Amino acid sequence: MRQDLRKKVINVCEKKIIAKGESVGVSFYAFFANRNDDPELLMEAATWWIKTHKLDHFEKAAKIKLMIESGL
Repeated sequence: MRQDLRKKVINVCEKKIIAKGESVGVSFYAFFANRNDDPELLMEAATWWIKTHKLDHFEKAAKIKLMIESGL
């Protein structure tokens, strides 16, 4: 996953955790606007989420943040 997407994921997860607590869930769609303005980046996130790590549709934001920070 490219570095700018990693930063974006961490930022979004941190904001959601601050706003709603450690148990808040996210899906990979949380990292994108409602419009599909960057399909390549969306597919990169979806591939990382679904194919590479076989994650459920919703996962804890804290788990995703930790995964990204650890380089997965």
